[in-house]
Amino acid sequence: MLALKLPLLPVRVRMFEVGMTVAMWFEKLSRGVLRVLTPTGPRYVRPSLAERVYLLWIFRNFSTLPVKVLSQRQQSWINRVCTNHGFTSLLRASDGTLLGTLEQRPPIEPRNLPPLRPSPAVTEAVTQFANVEQRS
Repeated sequence: MLALKLPLLPVRVRMFEVGMTVAMWFEKLSRGVLRVLTPTGPRYVRPSLAERVYLLWIFRNFSTLPVKVLSQRQQSWINRVCTNHGFTSLLRASDGTLLGTLEQRPPIEPRNLPPLRPSPAVTEAVTQFANVEQRS
C-alpha cells in the first residue's frame, strides 16, 4: 500500500509548483510595477494591465535589463509609459510585485581634454637614459 502512494507524491509536488507559478503570474498581472534605476535612486511605475502584459514579455528571460538591449521601439514605449504614469519614489512591500528592473544609467560622454605635452623633466631623464644605453 505504501508503494502506491510514493509515485503520486512527485506529481502532487509538481502540481503545487505549477500552482505557485500561476499564482505568481496572476500577482504580477494584477499588481505588478516596473522599477527603473536612475542616478537619483530607484523609481517605480504602475502600468496598466495591457502594459503589464507587454512588460512581462520584455522581462520574460531576465529580471533586470539595461536600456541598451531594448529595441528603439521598446525604449520609446517604456519612455511613454513612464511619462504617462509618472514615477513613485518609494515602494512598500504591499504595493506590488516587480515585473522587472530597467537600468537607466546616464550616458558617459567623453571629455575633451587638451593633448598632453611631455614634461621637460621626463624628456630630459629619458634622453639621458637613452644616451647611457647607447654608450654601453
